[in-house]
Amino acid sequence: MIETHAHIYDEQFDLDINTILKNAQNQGISEIWMPNCDSSTLDAMMNLAQKYPVFCLPMVGLHPCYVKDDFEKELLIIEELLSKFRPLAIGEIGLDLYWDKTYFEQQKLAFKAQCLMAQRHHLFIDIHCRDSFWETVELIENLTGPKVEGIFHCFGGGLQEAKKVIELGFLMGIGGVVTFKNAGLDKIIKDIDLKYLVLETDSPYLAPVPYRGKRNEPSYLKLIAQKIADIKEIPVEVVIEETQKNALTLKNKYSKPLTPSL
Repeated sequence: MIETHAHIYDEQFDLDINTILKNAQNQGISEIWMPNCDSSTLDAMMNLAQKYPVFCLPMVGLHPCYVKDDFEKELLIIEELLSKFRPLAIGEIGLDLYWDKTYFEQQKLAFKAQCLMAQRHHLFIDIHCRDSFWETVELIENLTGPKVEGIFHCFGGGLQEAKKVIELGFLMGIGGVVTFKNAGLDKIIKDIDLKYLVLETDSPYLAPVPYRGKRNEPSYLKLIAQKIADIKEIPVEVVIEETQKNALTLKNKYSKPLTPSL
């Protein structure tokens, strides 16, 4: 399995990170993709990436909930990082109208700027869009230049939103919410082809049932895979194989910068 979204550098894991990673490996997880929040989380994330270079893969980006008046300084830090090393992706980036609308205009500017970074560096993007799906889609559709692709992390929309994600050429990250009794995501997942899905936990948040309300960790990923398998009435091995293939296809497509045409 590939864990496509986990904040395992979070301070909640400081005391037992080695156990957390061992648990993940014991459950068959081969890679953990780490989304960044802002410059304050970079050191912890990069330390893990350097210690476990094949297992813990870093993204760089400015999370919309961390966008403030100084967001341009944060973007300069990302640009500087991109000049020194090649991350897995640009993320997590996007829009958030759930927590605070104060910096919504700045969020839009930051999202567009980071999409342009992804285009220039031939990287996919990892999107956070809480209560702002169609606003995010509008920004993506108004981009010019190379097509931007990636993952709509923590997808929780309806069939109309799912069809738009597919139309844009993105994947849907499915996490613990699919196991929540009244979330309704199970009804949507039933009609979405596996080729558009990847697995995630968003650790340490949104732990799946039966751990809901507790600290989440990547080793719970198989519970999410099993729930999808139950919904679709197929073996869990099929879900694991297909979602892993989807993640690897995306990763490999953007693993190297494009060679300029002569």
